[in-house]
Amino acid sequence: MQPRSERFISLATRETVALILAGGRGSRLGGLTRRCAKPAVPFGGKFRIIDFPLSNCMNSGIRRVGVLSQYMAQPLVRHLQQGWGFLRGELGEFIELLPAQQRRGEHWYTGTADAVYQNLDLIRELLPEYVLVLGGDHVYKMDYGPMLGAHVSNDADITIGCIDVSIEQARSFGVMTVDGVGKVCEFQEKPANPVEMPGRPGHALASMGIYVFATDYLMAALEEDAADPTSLHDFGNDVIPRALSQGKRVYAYSFEGPDDNQPAYWRDVGSLDGYWEANMELVGITPELNLYDADWPIWTYQYQVPPAKFVFDDEGRRGVAVDSMVAGGCILSGGRVHRSILFHNVLVGDGSTVEQSLLLPGAAVGRGCHIRRAIIDSRCRIPDGMHIGYDAEQDRRLHEISPNGIVLVTPESLGRIHV
Repeated sequence: MQPRSERFISLATRETVALILAGGRGSRLGGLTRRCAKPAVPFGGKFRIIDFPLSNCMNSGIRRVGVLSQYMAQPLVRHLQQGWGFLRGELGEFIELLPAQQRRGEHWYTGTADAVYQNLDLIRELLPEYVLVLGGDHVYKMDYGPMLGAHVSNDADITIGCIDVSIEQARSFGVMTVDGVGKVCEFQEKPANPVEMPGRPGHALASMGIYVFATDYLMAALEEDAADPTSLHDFGNDVIPRALSQGKRVYAYSFEGPDDNQPAYWRDVGSLDGYWEANMELVGITPELNLYDADWPIWTYQYQVPPAKFVFDDEGRRGVAVDSMVAGGCILSGGRVHRSILFHNVLVGDGSTVEQSLLLPGAAVGRGCHIRRAIIDSRCRIPDGMHIGYDAEQDRRLHEISPNGIVLVTPESLGRIHV
């Protein structure tokens, strides 16, 4: 017989609809989001960022999912159609793309709360007990079942997923203080001076952008927010502070690591530096994010490409990759790759070296090139003999450079070489 706690959680997950906010432009990723929304940006050699919250839903037993799209949605639409069409509609399962419904006039989503508000018709049609709201631009593995279980046990109106971060990081997130039983006392969105956690100097309790709502409360709160002309129509700026001021039951759910000595893995990959660093962590010997975990697989669209190929074994012309991840369809034709990730269908030519870099799908590096600490965008063609990451002045003149010195090469920036 299934343990009562697991049975309790499974009932909660079946009564939940998940809404993934995937319409953001992601301007901090620069040219990587010129042609696609941030959740559709490639990650980890073969995935896209949105595969992580979607996989978390599937592995948690939540099989009614709406993806709220807006900016540059076509790559996201294609990915969902190709890789996420395996659910059974006759069983009530779905992953459905939800563009802006323009419920409040002729405008698109104006904030996170407005995005959900514009899809209230779907919530009213399905009438779930709970609505799980997720960001589509974070990389992590999380079972949402225990969080739903905590929400039900606390008879909460809102439960906020939270994580321990440094004070410096906390300035970019919603920060909360809680009492001894996890009830939220105060919530501030992106504060200049975050409140430290008791007994944890230099650390704050930050929102992960993961919320569980009691459906009845959510619908009423969104109607109230939509009617407020002063609101930014955002969960962190408006809905949660208003709930606290009204005395609603708002609880924090702390996302913990597998043991007391290891923090939970959760990465905001919304900046070039954050995106590069999270990818680079994967080539370590024992990365915190285990992509080889058969108990919690990350699902995605499987490209039909041949195996990776490494050719030539001559001095100065050796196809080799060390401490790297190389996806299918790649050909290392006499080029050397070290501590890098090559996505599918990448070519590295004779005598070229690639170090601490990401080569996104379809990129090609010519002969005699030297690349380090760079992100090479999809379908870029690096000319023979080009050096990237060695001359900061030249890189800055041609390409985007992150605060930590990561060079982003795009087809547009390569077009400036001969200008």
